[in-house]
Amino acid sequence: MDTDLALKTAADLSPLALFAQADIVVKAVMLGLLLASVWSWAIILERSRRLARLKREAAQFEDWFWKAENLDVLYEPASKADHPSARAFIAGLHEWRRSLATRGQRIDRDGLRGRLASAINVAIARDIDELSDRLNALATIGSVAPFVGLFGTVWGIMRAFTGIAASQNTTLAVVAPGIAEALFATAIGLFAAIPAVIGYNRLLHGVNRLEARLHGFAEEYLNLLSRQIDGLEGR
Repeated sequence: MDTDLALKTAADLSPLALFAQADIVVKAVMLGLLLASVWSWAIILERSRRLARLKREAAQFEDWFWKAENLDVLYEPASKADHPSARAFIAGLHEWRRSLATRGQRIDRDGLRGRLASAINVAIARDIDELSDRLNALATIGSVAPFVGLFGTVWGIMRAFTGIAASQNTTLAVVAPGIAEALFATAIGLFAAIPAVIGYNRLLHGVNRLEARLHGFAEEYLNLLSRQIDGLEGR
């Protein structure tokens, strides 16, 4: 008899059984946390692949940049590329061309340097802001999910105690399913939060490294343009 009761209790404590036995509030909490976990994993995988691709393309573009005989040669491939290094290059070259297109006027070299730096930095900031956009969702899931799971746990324990009081039976077979159901909500909350926190920290580190690389490229690019500005004669 005790063996049959233990097997029945073990079956009742399976994840599917715990979900099926939960009331509508705890079920809503569990489903919400599972959806949050799926969403966080989708963000982590998509952003990880994208950052790896951008890193490869940035290295390739910088290699082309230093091997090119002049900047105009890179304009066409850069205009078709879809990565921050190319967009920063295009933004600087557009400003360069607009400034030099003014015929018959003396060029303000310091002003031109400032405009070039502004155009390039704005292009970089836009890309970094777009890359960082979904990371806020990971931070939110990582910080909120444990408390949502805890809410489900508290609600489930209250429901379990109410059932115990109504049945006036405190045996393990009666108490265990309700308590396990409540604790299962906390487990799902941690299941959603832990990958979100780790993913957020790793992706933020990747975005920061890419931003540092882009600003390094921008400095070298601006130095090259600055030398060309110094070489302008009679302007």
